[in-house]
Amino acid sequence: MEKFEKHEGLVAPLDRSNVDTDAIIPKQFLKSIKRSGFGPNAFDEWRYLDHGEPGMDNSVRPRNPDFVLNQERYQGASILLVRVNFGCGSSREHAPWALQDCGFRALIGESFADIFFNNCYKNGVLPIVLPKAEIDALFGLTEYSPGFRLTIDLPAQLVVRPDGHKIPFQIDPFRKESLVNGWDEIGLTLRHAEKIREFEERRKREHAWLFA
Repeated sequence: MEKFEKHEGLVAPLDRSNVDTDAIIPKQFLKSIKRSGFGPNAFDEWRYLDHGEPGMDNSVRPRNPDFVLNQERYQGASILLVRVNFGCGSSREHAPWALQDCGFRALIGESFADIFFNNCYKNGVLPIVLPKAEIDALFGLTEYSPGFRLTIDLPAQLVVRPDGHKIPFQIDPFRKESLVNGWDEIGLTLRHAEKIREFEERRKREHAWLFA
């Protein structure tokens, strides 16, 4: 998993409440478990004017000009600004996979659905919860300041605006340590690889009959 320490990036606003995981990545795209390749189909039903299916050439599909992420000013955005209860609905882990494959390193919103919130951390996407007043201000700045960017300093737990205004955020210490070091669940396990090997070797000696 890629380390997350300090990230500076373009902000894209998705001004909708209660965005569920089926909107983030529709159910017909859940057949693959590769964790990659989902970006072109993120928000598929909003992004395109036709119905999407796996295997389609997305480059020739008609795009919805009214969908915010299709607008030229937000191309290359790596921070997604969202509203309340983002990621609700089914518990599909494909949702953070799709957002990450779409280029988003962080999400900033009023609140997130619990399972989606946890899945983001497991896949290296940082979900940041801020007070509504701060979210409202960020939406306004993003709309009226083309090219609006933010800096996220995870070790300091700060979101920093271009004018220098610093917004603190809370994060569980264990999750923070894992993101800063790039440890997913496999990585955390492999930190104890030597002890695991010692256990396996001892088990083979003491219970040889299990391996006959």
